[in-house]
Amino acid sequence: MKPRITILTLGVTDLQRSLAFYRDGLGWPTKGIVGTEFEHGAVVFFDLESGLRLALYPREYLAKDATVSAPLGIPSISLGHNVRSRSEVDDVIGQARSAGAAIVKAPTDTFWGGYAGYFQDPDGYMWEVAWNPDLMPAS
Repeated sequence: MKPRITILTLGVTDLQRSLAFYRDGLGWPTKGIVGTEFEHGAVVFFDLESGLRLALYPREYLAKDATVSAPLGIPSISLGHNVRSRSEVDDVIGQARSAGAAIVKAPTDTFWGGYAGYFQDPDGYMWEVAWNPDLMPAS
């Protein structure tokens, strides 16, 4: 199997609230909620780098689609957002705070030679915002 991960889907409790957090609070472009013409089809997509997409999908719809019992718990996962400078880490954490995120770890120097902090989105998903001099993003 080739590792072709193209979509990361987060099960959210309130699609409108999560859309507002990512689109309005963090400034990520999106077409908004699509798929409403289908039963259990409402979803939001954000285009990320390298062809990757982030999808926001109501938790109960995700459970139904996967044929598992709802509610789904939040897994022990963090999503990494790499930036190009230490100051950009502070800027992104500040933007997340202004958007209503809980800051769970203020930016600080890391043991691996970088600088990073963590925030949680409205559904509790953790995002690490990191400047790693060995893993610089392309743009």
